[in-house]
Amino acid sequence: MLVQDVMTTSIRTVKPETKLLEVASVMCLYRIPALPVVDDDGKLVGNISEIDLLKNLFPSMEDLMSGSGADQHEKMMPNYGVTMTLKVKDLMASNPISVTPDMHVLKAAAKMAGHKFRRIPVADVDGKLVGVMSLGDVHKAVFHAHLSRANCSTD
Repeated sequence: MLVQDVMTTSIRTVKPETKLLEVASVMCLYRIPALPVVDDDGKLVGNISEIDLLKNLFPSMEDLMSGSGADQHEKMMPNYGVTMTLKVKDLMASNPISVTPDMHVLKAAAKMAGHKFRRIPVADVDGKLVGVMSLGDVHKAVFHAHLSRANCSTD
């Protein structure tokens, strides 16, 4: 079973120049935790996630270690407004990790697990985004394959 057999091809993407306010709106409205970033040719160039949008709301490790960041959370809330004025290119993770459509689904799932991903972009050999695969997609495919084998063995 290959990634192309289980991936989702109807995906939302953003461009590096997209405003983060638009990204946050899409994420909140459609409950999407991360969006692939593509260039004008559809080539995967990055990823933007909810944690990227929220990380300016957290005290730095240095502040936490010194004790000065412990009660700063309420004071940091305005940082979100500042973040919303930025563009995707300002916060996106560049050089995203992806899998190919012809990769075995369990190999791709192992790659996801190794990076602690719940979703991973699927790009062809030229780097063009062709889909996204989630752990849910993997689980559903494995479950159906198991049911098929179980039904065949009881006949």
